[in-house]
Amino acid sequence: MFLHLGQSTVVTMDEIIGIFDLERTTVSKRTRDFLAHAEREGKVINVSYELPRSFIITKREGEEEKIYISQLSSVTLLKRSEQERIG
Repeated sequence: MFLHLGQSTVVTMDEIIGIFDLERTTVSKRTRDFLAHAEREGKVINVSYELPRSFIITKREGEEEKIYISQLSSVTLLKRSEQERIG
Protein backbone atom coordinates (compact mmCIF):
# COMPACT_ATOMS: atom_id res chain seq x y z
CA MET A 1 0.00 0.00 0.00
CA PHE A 2 1.24 3.46 -0.89
CA LEU A 3 0.64 7.01 0.28
CA HIS A 4 0.92 9.99 -2.07
CA LEU A 5 2.67 12.86 -0.24
CA GLY A 6 2.40 15.52 -2.92
CA GLN A 7 3.88 16.32 -6.32
CA SER A 8 5.02 12.94 -7.64
CA THR A 9 6.23 11.51 -4.32
CA VAL A 10 4.86 8.23 -3.03
CA VAL A 11 6.02 6.14 -0.06
CA THR A 12 4.93 2.73 1.14
CA MET A 13 2.75 2.65 4.23
CA ASP A 14 5.24 0.34 5.96
CA GLU A 15 7.93 3.07 5.81
CA ILE A 16 5.89 5.70 7.66
CA ILE A 17 6.87 6.35 11.27
CA GLY A 18 4.70 9.42 11.73
CA ILE A 19 2.72 12.21 10.08
CA PHE A 20 2.86 15.58 11.82
CA ASP A 21 1.19 18.97 11.48
CA LEU A 22 4.00 21.43 10.81
CA GLU A 23 2.34 24.46 12.39
CA ARG A 24 1.39 22.72 15.63
CA THR A 25 4.57 20.73 16.18
CA THR A 26 7.12 23.42 15.39
CA VAL A 27 5.94 25.38 18.41
CA SER A 28 8.24 23.02 20.32
CA LYS A 29 11.94 23.86 20.31
CA ARG A 30 12.74 20.12 20.29
CA THR A 31 10.84 19.66 17.02
CA ARG A 32 12.51 22.70 15.45
CA ASP A 33 15.92 21.38 16.56
CA PHE A 34 15.08 17.91 15.19
CA LEU A 35 14.08 19.33 11.79
CA ALA A 36 17.11 21.66 11.66
CA HIS A 37 19.44 18.75 12.46
CA ALA A 38 17.77 16.56 9.82
CA GLU A 39 18.15 19.39 7.29
CA ARG A 40 21.87 19.69 8.03
CA GLU A 41 22.23 15.90 7.66
CA GLY A 42 20.52 16.00 4.25
CA LYS A 43 17.56 13.91 5.41
CA VAL A 44 14.85 16.45 4.52
CA ILE A 45 13.08 16.18 1.18
CA ASN A 46 10.75 19.01 0.24
CA VAL A 47 7.90 17.74 -1.94
CA SER A 48 5.99 21.01 -1.77
CA TYR A 49 5.94 23.96 -4.14
CA GLU A 50 3.43 25.66 -1.86
CA LEU A 51 3.25 26.55 1.81
CA PRO A 52 4.34 23.43 3.75
CA ARG A 53 1.68 22.05 6.09
CA SER A 54 3.03 18.73 7.33
CA PHE A 55 6.10 16.57 7.66
CA ILE A 56 6.32 12.82 7.39
CA ILE A 57 9.07 10.72 8.94
CA THR A 58 9.87 7.51 7.09
CA LYS A 59 12.42 4.75 7.50
CA ARG A 60 13.26 1.77 5.35
CA GLU A 61 15.02 -1.22 6.82
CA GLY A 62 18.77 -0.77 6.54
CA GLU A 63 18.51 2.94 5.69
CA GLU A 64 18.44 6.16 7.64
CA GLU A 65 15.17 7.97 8.17
CA LYS A 66 13.93 10.60 5.74
CA ILE A 67 11.71 13.57 6.50
CA TYR A 68 9.35 14.70 3.76
CA ILE A 69 7.89 18.21 3.85
CA SER A 70 4.45 18.30 2.19
CA GLN A 71 1.89 20.95 1.26
CA LEU A 72 -0.85 18.48 2.19
CA SER A 73 -2.27 18.71 5.70
CA SER A 74 -1.63 15.95 8.20
CA VAL A 75 -5.41 15.36 8.33
CA THR A 76 -5.56 14.83 4.56
CA LEU A 77 -2.61 12.44 4.67
CA LEU A 78 -4.12 10.48 7.55
CA LYS A 79 -7.43 10.19 5.66
CA ARG A 80 -5.60 8.97 2.57
CA SER A 81 -3.71 6.40 4.64
CA GLU A 82 -6.96 5.12 6.17
CA GLN A 83 -8.58 4.86 2.74
CA GLU A 84 -5.56 2.97 1.47
CA ARG A 85 -5.80 0.47 4.33
CA ILE A 86 -9.54 -0.07 3.76
CA GLY A 87 -9.60 -0.04 0.00
